[in-house]
Amino acid sequence: MAIILVVDDELGIRALLSEILTDEGHTIELAENAAQARAVRERLKPDLVLLDIWMPDVDGITLLKEWGASGMLSMPVIMMSGHGTIDTAVEATKFGAQAFLEKPITLQKLLRAVEQGLVRVPPPRAAAGLPGLLGGGLGLPALVGGPLLGAPLPPAPPPGPQPQQSFDLDRPLREARDAFEKSYFEFHLAKEGGSMTRVAEKTGLERTHLYRKLKQLGVDLSRNKRGGL
Repeated sequence: MAIILVVDDELGIRALLSEILTDEGHTIELAENAAQARAVRERLKPDLVLLDIWMPDVDGITLLKEWGASGMLSMPVIMMSGHGTIDTAVEATKFGAQAFLEKPITLQKLLRAVEQGLVRVPPPRAAAGLPGLLGGGLGLPALVGGPLLGAPLPPAPPPGPQPQQSFDLDRPLREARDAFEKSYFEFHLAKEGGSMTRVAEKTGLERTHLYRKLKQLGVDLSRNKRGGL
């Protein structure tokens, strides 16, 4: 997955985008102004930047121009604004932005823009001579430590929750309903790789309601998280 820098002076926006993108498996760095964004850009060289246009010190367009003029625009930049116009979007694109998102940003548009932005740029952390194959490049599984040619294949992992299960109906309604709901959510968590964002979208629940429901049912979230399956 990618390192994504989110630059926005609104704490709520930073927190929301960080939660969603972290849930998608990305590493998120936050900056609330241009000075912090410059420091993170220099220190980490992120794979993608989500950059707010209207900030109190230096606006996003000015920072975008600065990076372009100094040869530091080596990563895709997606501009964000709650007061943007077509002219603003055109100007941002002219100075190197790959996309423009209007606030409030919908979940689908955010994930699509990030996915498209990352696909356009080869993974910079791929091993030399084997781009995209070592280190878990974008869209490709890591091959480090895989079985050698001719070696016996490792045993298949145990199957996850199945779409069809049987339930003991000879019990109080509440217990039977809780058992069904727990299995239902465990199935979708396993299917979506532990992504709370996608499970919320698939089941039609708000994220906060979903978290509360899973805790109430005693669903173990840790085993479904990416990177810790």
